[in-house]
Amino acid sequence: MTALDTTIRPALPGRRRPPGLTYTGYELLRTVRNLRLTVFSLAFPLVLLVIVGGANKDVGDFLGTGISFPLYYLAGMISWGAMMAVISGGARIAPERQLGWVRQLRLTPLRPATYLTAKIASGYLLGILTMAVLTAAAVLVLGVRMPLDGWARMYLLVLIGLVPFAAFGVWIGHVVSPDAIGPAMGGITALFALLGGAWGPLTGNSGVLHSVTEWIPSYWLVQAGQSAFTGQWWPAQGWLVIALWTALAVGLATRAYRRDGARV
Repeated sequence: MTALDTTIRPALPGRRRPPGLTYTGYELLRTVRNLRLTVFSLAFPLVLLVIVGGANKDVGDFLGTGISFPLYYLAGMISWGAMMAVISGGARIAPERQLGWVRQLRLTPLRPATYLTAKIASGYLLGILTMAVLTAAAVLVLGVRMPLDGWARMYLLVLIGLVPFAAFGVWIGHVVSPDAIGPAMGGITALFALLGGAWGPLTGNSGVLHSVTEWIPSYWLVQAGQSAFTGQWWPAQGWLVIALWTALAVGLATRAYRRDGARV
């Protein structure tokens, strides 16, 4: 019996579980068992949070941002780790294409939308796990404290801000070779994290470079921490930036998927 038979075969008599749901569950299980993805999206941000955040946990106003260093750095590490997680969900398409797995799936009743949704869901699962572990470390080790509505606001904004990165992951999975997927994913997330200020503000609160970074989605991921502290949501520009980058990423992912399908 092949892996295809065991993961997405149509329900047999007495088995009412839809093949799409079976496949999504399989993807989520693969994500939990993938130690390498867990290390990249969770371990590195966690180590930096504890070491760097611990060394600066008494800084109450970080570089004029109005929030403490531990809270700012928590938002930065959550942004970086969650970005890696959701991008990796789509990036796993690359090795599956090489093995012919995607071609086999196109011959089954599994809908393309279900396949792509499963990839995004697996990335979000790892992203949520990353957020939970980093938050626990920030509370227990760094002493970060916020009202419950502040935590909820930060989590919600981060989850919304990850949408374009999830689509970018699908695009990368269709255009990058398996040999290059690791460096590509690491380089892209590092660049977005740097420009977004995940490791510290790249610029001051004014100037041309600051204005440019405000049009990068990762900037608003980091700003989710400040929104949690101030009790205010993103301004209109933040929502516009996320919407524009989402439209761009979805367009690229859709085009790459269709072009790949035409080769089957």
